Order: sequence, then C-alpha cells, then structure tokens
Amino acid sequence: MTVEKTSVLVLDCAEPLELAEFYSGLLGAETRIGSDPDFVEVVGNNGVHLAVRRDHGYAPPSWPRPEDAQQAHLRILVGRGDMDEAEREVIGLGARPVDTKDNSGPRDVRVYTDPAGHSFSLAVYPSSLSAHT
Repeated sequence: MTVEKTSVLVLDCAEPLELAEFYSGLLGAETRIGSDPDFVEVVGNNGVHLAVRRDHGYAPPSWPRPEDAQQAHLRILVGRGDMDEAEREVIGLGARPVDTKDNSGPRDVRVYTDPAGHSFSLAVYPSSLSAHT
C-alpha cells in the first residue's frame, strides 16, 4: 500500500509575504499564513501549491551566469495565444526578464526572475497537454 502524498515546492527568500503575494497574483491563487510567519503558502484552485520560506541569510540565485547551474525553477504553462499577455502580467507584478526572445512557435519559452531572484519561465502548453492539466 502506498501512503497518499502531496508535494509543495518551497522557495527561500528574505521577505516571504512579499514573494507569496507576487506568486498569488501571478497564479490567481490565495496566500495562506499559518502560525509561522516565516512560512507562507500559495494555494490555487487548479492544484497550484507552493510555499515561501524566510531564510535570514538569503542570497538570490546567480543563474544564468555560466559558472552556476539553473537548478530548480517554476515553469508556468500558458495557452498559445496568451504568451504576450502573460508576459505583460509577470512584468507588471515585478518580474524581471532574463530571456524573452520571441520564439512564436510550439517551443515558445520566456525566462524571468521573480522579485527575490528565482528563475521561472512562461511556456506554451505542449500540444499533448490540455489547458486544464
């Protein structure tokens, strides 16, 4: 028998509430603050579940410099016709572009950093996935 499990991606940062508000705005999700103010969850109706944790010694990732690996990052999937609008949204919320070359095709992927410096990408839904997956 397998024990039921769920997963949560946890991002470290200096200001968890601010970063949680960025992601809740981006993902149309809810910010939940529990008994520990240094740990804030972002939960959405479509199964989005991530958390933000205060790290008092936090230093932002330095990717894309060649000497550093990208490590983990969020990939946010959008519909083929929604990429430009999604890009305006993320920049309006405080993201910074890293690589926004316009691929305009099935592999259109644009990379940004969130306000705390974590990389994430906007990508067109692969044709094998529906918009509700």
